[in-house]
Amino acid sequence: MLEELLLLAHVIGATVLFGTGAGIAFFMTMAHRTHDPVLIAHVAATVVIADAIFTATAAIFQPVTGYLLARLIGWPLTEGWISLSPLLYVFTGLFWLPVVWIQIRLRDLARHAASEGERLPRAYFRLYRIWFACGFPAFFAVIGILWLMLTKPSIALF
Repeated sequence: MLEELLLLAHVIGATVLFGTGAGIAFFMTMAHRTHDPVLIAHVAATVVIADAIFTATAAIFQPVTGYLLARLIGWPLTEGWISLSPLLYVFTGLFWLPVVWIQIRLRDLARHAASEGERLPRAYFRLYRIWFACGFPAFFAVIGILWLMLTKPSIALF
């Protein structure tokens, strides 16, 4: 029973991480395409909240449930696919943490432009390009983690 609950929690966490990330990327990109500071400020504010509630919570619980599940089932943590998963997870986090700061900055820049009735500043577009570029390696790393979890390939690392 405990194994099934941990597995469920782990799958829900992976789903939340992937789904929230994909949703945030979609909505931020669609808002950005309008170049409307009011709309971008609103969407970016929602994105910042979603990242804080969903992504951050799942990001904390995901490695905990993965570790407990591996220990309960008896998989050695040195198993290749298990060892690669946290490495890809940290890699993803290295892109996610700056993205959180960038989203807050994009929100603030859009809010300022909206309140002043101005166009979005150059800094907004520069940060958006960085935000957009950071999504690709993180997205593919998460796909890699999901692939490892589903296929459990025999990979000799040690």
